[in-house]
Amino acid sequence: MSLKLARLPRRPFISLRNSTSKRFETTVTHQPDATSDSRWLGTIKARIGKCIMFGMSREQARDAGKILEVLGRDWRELLAGRHGYLVDKKRAGLSRHKVVWGEMDCMKHVNNVMYVRYAESARVNWAQNYAVHIDPQNQEKWRRMCTPEGYGMIMKSMKTTYLFPMTWPDHISVYHKLAHKPQSKDEFSFKLDVLIVSELHQRAAARCEEDIVTYDYIKGKREGLQPWLLDAFAKTWEEQNAAMNNALRKIKDIEEKVRKLEVDTWDRADAVEDMGTPKKT
Repeated sequence: MSLKLARLPRRPFISLRNSTSKRFETTVTHQPDATSDSRWLGTIKARIGKCIMFGMSREQARDAGKILEVLGRDWRELLAGRHGYLVDKKRAGLSRHKVVWGEMDCMKHVNNVMYVRYAESARVNWAQNYAVHIDPQNQEKWRRMCTPEGYGMIMKSMKTTYLFPMTWPDHISVYHKLAHKPQSKDEFSFKLDVLIVSELHQRAAARCEEDIVTYDYIKGKREGLQPWLLDAFAKTWEEQNAAMNNALRKIKDIEEKVRKLEVDTWDRADAVEDMGTPKKT
């Protein structure tokens, strides 16, 4: 009697090299465009990485280095400025604020409530930035905006969209922008958009929408938007549009340069991936 070994099911061979290279694959027809909310920054770095894998001349390496230098220096502007957020330190509500271990919960990520607190703290600093840097002639009025001492702000509603689970250790930057341009003293509220950015991942961790009512705490009732507030918001609205246009121009320039690198390195019929083997002399 002969023994027969059970035949094991055949499994497809999985190449480790293929799984590594997969990270650098780029499908040109599905690349995020410059105005999309997808992971443009990570994608553009991966595209440059694929160019490097196929080998570069010295000139191409210099060009890639210059692009990476811009990405490293201006990534906040490219990430947030493209949507109209003003990212310099005189505008940021929180700049590279440290995330502490105790802000995580039992699910081992930053608790959802903390994002609301980040936005709240940043909103107070946003108003103080007007007092100190942007509209100092109305400094005292701006300082009172976050107190119950007269004309100020009161939260009507807030919506938070969580984009990925942030963990400790990390730092965050939080930016506010006007969601629309206030037009008249007959308006009793204004809306702010908020972007909470992970410095470690260089990604937006959450977005918030805040509906703020202007309120007279002495009279105990709503109060219309005052002229000094409308003037400051009108200037901010123009600056937001300028920041967005400037960021989009930079993004377009980066896209064009990266595309040229792709065409010159791997996206051509005779392209061969550089495996690091020594060349014959």
